[in-house]
Amino acid sequence: MKRIIPPLDPPMSRRKRSLTEDERALWDGVARQIKPLRGRPRPIKAEIADPLSESPSIKPSPAAPPQPLKRAAKPSVAPPPLASLGRRERAHLSRGRKDIDARIDLHGMTQARAHHALLHFLQRASHDGLGFVLVITGKGKSGDAERGVLRRQVPQWLALPEFRAYVVGFDEAHIGHGGEGALYVRVRRTRG
Repeated sequence: MKRIIPPLDPPMSRRKRSLTEDERALWDGVARQIKPLRGRPRPIKAEIADPLSESPSIKPSPAAPPQPLKRAAKPSVAPPPLASLGRRERAHLSRGRKDIDARIDLHGMTQARAHHALLHFLQRASHDGLGFVLVITGKGKSGDAERGVLRRQVPQWLALPEFRAYVVGFDEAHIGHGGEGALYVRVRRTRG
């Protein structure tokens, strides 16, 4: 036979907190903006006077239309940070143990044309699921004071948010693949 032990303390009754006028007005504003489920009419809410409320009920003036609620701005999703290639990956690429899936040569292009071509190349590479690509910038003319404009600009472009959606990281290529005038770029694969 089981022995039943009565509880020591009687269960505490929870009183529901009534809404303040501001909370009620806010809720009514939200409820007016909600579209009812298909096939169901919008419920009509009867005004119930709260006996516990000490302040008289404040009704919004019928002349003023209800103000839509301001939505909090969604935090913009920051693009993922760049990561440099690991020593092992770079060694595998330089020795030919890992394949370079595609390459683009930006020699002789203007900055605007090279920027556009590089962005579309990386978008295609990401969409196609490529792992590593080679971006050839060239070293620039040796007698030129502005030596290697693309060589300086491409790493800066790869750090921009528009490129970081497609680039995991990059590093200078091995001398056999162009050395200072080329970059190994690890491509971020598109999910989907």
